[in-house]
Amino acid sequence: MFTLGLDYGTNSVRALIVRCSDGAEFGTCTVAYPSGREGVLLDPRDHSLARQHPGDFLHGLEHSVRGALAAAGKRRGFQARQIVGIGVDATGSSPIPVDRSNRPLALSARWRRNLNAQCWLWKDHTSVQEAARITEVAAQHRPQFIAKCGNTYSSEWFWSKIWHCLNVAPDVFAAADSWVELTDWIPSVLAGANLPARIVRGVCAAGHKAMYSDEWGGLPDKEFLARLDPRLAALRDRLFERAHDATVPAGALCAQWAKTLGLREGIPIAIGEIDVHYGAIGCGVAEGVLVKIIGTSTCDCGVVSAARRVRDIPGICGIVRGSILPGCYGIEAGQSAVGDIFKWWIEVVCGGDAARHARYTREAARQPPGASGLLALDWNNGNRTILVDPQLTGLLLGQTLYTSSAEIYRALIEATAFGARAILERLQEYGVPVKRIVCAGGIAEKNPLLMQIYADVTGCTMQISSSSQTCALGSAVSAAVLAGAHADFPAAQQAMTSVKPKAYRPIAANRQAYDELYRLYRQVHDAFGGLQRSADLSRVMKDLLAIKQAARR
Repeated sequence: MFTLGLDYGTNSVRALIVRCSDGAEFGTCTVAYPSGREGVLLDPRDHSLARQHPGDFLHGLEHSVRGALAAAGKRRGFQARQIVGIGVDATGSSPIPVDRSNRPLALSARWRRNLNAQCWLWKDHTSVQEAARITEVAAQHRPQFIAKCGNTYSSEWFWSKIWHCLNVAPDVFAAADSWVELTDWIPSVLAGANLPARIVRGVCAAGHKAMYSDEWGGLPDKEFLARLDPRLAALRDRLFERAHDATVPAGALCAQWAKTLGLREGIPIAIGEIDVHYGAIGCGVAEGVLVKIIGTSTCDCGVVSAARRVRDIPGICGIVRGSILPGCYGIEAGQSAVGDIFKWWIEVVCGGDAARHARYTREAARQPPGASGLLALDWNNGNRTILVDPQLTGLLLGQTLYTSSAEIYRALIEATAFGARAILERLQEYGVPVKRIVCAGGIAEKNPLLMQIYADVTGCTMQISSSSQTCALGSAVSAAVLAGAHADFPAAQQAMTSVKPKAYRPIAANRQAYDELYRLYRQVHDAFGGLQRSADLSRVMKDLLAIKQAARR
């Protein structure tokens, strides 16, 4: 038996065909979104805006699956009829305005070029004011709504984006019968759901992004939403009442898409989850295992048994029962920019390419910790965790007339590692067990320097997932459980996921230097992040020079 995993990322969709017995990857295909800049629709007048055209998702669906089937067809022992289930993951929160037939508004001629009628991509930050107001009203009237997401609602999330659409494009809001997360829309398309009310919604996106919880009856109540805007309260009736974990199928493959893709009609479709949550499953997440998906941004995922009490954790993106594994609370944190920061420095500022990446990496690897005298903040796209503030920006301290581009490159890597340590310490402070860390993503696989720095900064051994497509693999694992190929998720993960033999372990001498640098990072972090409004930073530059001199000796 085989399952198909579909991974909808920021710039492309990838399809992966996996053998259920051992996780062997038989066929894969990645299709770039054709619209905008690398698939993202931008507005030069507003750098906070990031949208995607829903037609790209359908284009990518057909061509990626056909490509994966063609690749798998070259392998002995595979036929398309052996695929027994489909799993789908996608970015989040990425809500789409749809009409009464579950058709995205942007697919009609009237709305095709209207940016507000598109899919609102996860990294769209145009709704900062709406998010702040939601946080304010919830803190006063429904504190439980935001207690599970770090006490701060984000501009990256469902309600703030929809409310911003209402404020800036009321015609689009009025034309939308409902709004659907991309994680739920693709499964609904495959299942042939032609009414928004028939979409089976996943608790992953609903709980982490839309303040959904069975504890208070699902989505935020209409009285609360009316305090924001009565039209949001009216919309609630056109959204959904229940959201489900991965024990519930999103539907079965309809005849139309079975024919289009060349698959068997009626095979089950797993519930949609956010990409990194299924990615955590693809990395073998379990209680005590923290998964780091390192890409343009980073997402950290962990689980805690639902039999245990999980404290509310300030500054964490969400604590949602069933959002990753059934029977567990899913815990999410992350950094808004990691790979994007390196890309900005090397390609945008320095005008380099892949060769420049490699050269700076070699040069930076020859530098001992602290030798550059530099310290950076990793907030070039805001701070997702633990400050939850998209209006924070990057910072570089300690540069002199002798500072090199490679030294700055290393300082930026170190900054992201310090941000990762801050998240880890916050999780451990509130009782989330972390016994080992498994990393995934292109950066984790291709950049040994970064992985060693992360091990040295955090004091934790860093393991790497064997699969280079863990999000699609996790989707395929979920489909395998749903199709009955495995009895449950632990059994499926045991059979279908693994880590590479090589691991990155902390180097004691480097740990000592990084502890000193991290102390300075937290001073600057807490001061510019607003945690210490009367902070004294007068020694930071001089301490950096002292660390630099000691490292060079």
